[in-house]
Amino acid sequence: MKASISNISKSLVMSAAVSFGLVSCQPSGKSEFKLEQQGDTLTLVHITNPTKYLLLPVEEKTPEGQVCLVTGDAADTDMDVRLAKQRVDYFVPFELPAGAKKALVRIRKTPKDAVCWSRIQLSDTFDTANRDKFRPLYHHTPLYGWMNDANGLVYKDGEYHLYFQYNPYGSVWGNMHWGHSVSRDLVHWEHLPVALARDTMGHIFSGSSVVDLTNTAGYGDGTIVSFYTSASDRNGQIECMAYSKDNGRTFTKYEKNPVLTPFDGLKDFRDPKVFWYEPQQKWVMIVSADKEMRFFSSKDLKDWTYMSAFGKGYGMQPSQFECPDMVQLAVDGDGNHKKWALIVNINPGCLFGGSATQYFIGDFDGTNFTCDTKPEVVKWMDWGKDHYATVCFSNTGERVIAVPWMSNWQYANIIPTQQYRSANALPRELTMYSEGKDIYMAVNPVKELEALRKETKEIPAFTVDNGKEFTIETLFDGGDGAFEMNIDLTTNANCSGFKLMNSKGEYVDIYLDMKEGKLVMDRVHSGIVDFGKNAIPHEKEAHDNRVKNSINYVDDFALATWGPLSKDKQHRLQLFVDKCSIEIFLDGGKVAMTNLVFPNEPYNSLSFYSRNGSTKVNACKLYALGL
Repeated sequence: MKASISNISKSLVMSAAVSFGLVSCQPSGKSEFKLEQQGDTLTLVHITNPTKYLLLPVEEKTPEGQVCLVTGDAADTDMDVRLAKQRVDYFVPFELPAGAKKALVRIRKTPKDAVCWSRIQLSDTFDTANRDKFRPLYHHTPLYGWMNDANGLVYKDGEYHLYFQYNPYGSVWGNMHWGHSVSRDLVHWEHLPVALARDTMGHIFSGSSVVDLTNTAGYGDGTIVSFYTSASDRNGQIECMAYSKDNGRTFTKYEKNPVLTPFDGLKDFRDPKVFWYEPQQKWVMIVSADKEMRFFSSKDLKDWTYMSAFGKGYGMQPSQFECPDMVQLAVDGDGNHKKWALIVNINPGCLFGGSATQYFIGDFDGTNFTCDTKPEVVKWMDWGKDHYATVCFSNTGERVIAVPWMSNWQYANIIPTQQYRSANALPRELTMYSEGKDIYMAVNPVKELEALRKETKEIPAFTVDNGKEFTIETLFDGGDGAFEMNIDLTTNANCSGFKLMNSKGEYVDIYLDMKEGKLVMDRVHSGIVDFGKNAIPHEKEAHDNRVKNSINYVDDFALATWGPLSKDKQHRLQLFVDKCSIEIFLDGGKVAMTNLVFPNEPYNSLSFYSRNGSTKVNACKLYALGL
């Protein structure tokens, strides 16, 4: 490999060459680079005394080029980067080898007259200070770049590890790595270096992690072992393994990868979820396989045997099953009555279009999952439009804590942020409850979030009569759009609701439609919504179901979502509002609703109303939130 690159370099006719020099912090002298170009097919960047980074200019709406650090190793991998051709939207850092005297970066598929060549630069630093007005204040986001599914969630030695689908080379999907953040309280997150990088086998797609307490894999007691899908055109989608002996900071990829491939050559075969099945002393892996989930077993985490499948014809169809998880929970807190919940993320298939999370309640005997309900029954974990790829932490004992991705595949790449794209919804604790003869999951924000409360405002009880309003003009002085609301109300009206507003006339309308039996959140007038006109429905959604199911549909972002509402007169709502999101938990988490919003100014006013009857607000407590 080294010889071939050398020969290429010597034979190139330099059609354009540009040199830039920057004074480096390195004691070895000046850092500089030279561009060696030939046509539009190849550019070599020769770097002397490399700094920490080569800063690459990005233009989001341009085709991808390919960037590779050339070392001569067979593991050298091209990264897809949308290098700026007409304008520079932002820069991304491309890491260079530490302590090297020289470095060579190869760039393909970028024309010689592109603007990037005059803007590319060397630097020992990369500024990650927030410059995005919609970045949440207390939700987890990447420092920069693109993020989607949470991966490999695991708890060990007092730390929660949140890995995630990550593109460090742009704020749109691509170059799937596992990004990494850790927390000791599920509230404050520390960003760590990439844990698993895209390699020659493919992108590092979603997966899971376990703590191998008894050394079944042979890497030592307590080793974190992770499973992921390697995805490429050449290899398809195959399941791979990596292990960490330093508490999840760095990983070694298994030398005999892959550990599992589809026995029927299936194209969509991904997102391995692994857990320990204590009754039979074995590991179980669930893999999403098109429109079903396949179950495999292993004693050593390396050799896997097919057991069964579940899902064909169940739930929302047609759709792609993704990101499985399966947890066992006590029903109504009764430890002698437990059920399994199979969590199935689907795309498309959301009630309101795009991606969403459903679940099935049933029994698991170590080989087969048997669902309690008929195939056509659909149970949604969340009734908003921005809740997907929900998976749970492993190794958390009796607690079951889930983390969703807070976006929707219809418009995730075009939301009005740029330094980063996508956040995680708040961590939620899952429980089970019975209602009649059926069993459901309740979803509630983890109790650790109470640590975010910085200022409290309590509103005395009041009544809103038909056609009247009760308005709180200012929620918090200098409000920054980050607060929690706890409301207890009794309704004798057809509709009881409230609006979250700002001074620009933008508002979110949240109401209980007692006549229709629906909790509704309407974001049509919430702020920036026009990008929804450019949302791209999945080809399987070439129908108007999402239009019919939504309320007040304008486009695939500007609409109202709804969840089922009981006929009870008294209801409790807990809301978490952040810069770009609203999460609602109704009646102890029996209904959860997660939706993005992009107000041009933070919401800081609240107005209650009642229609065709009166509403009594028994309690209204507000908390300003901050880290």
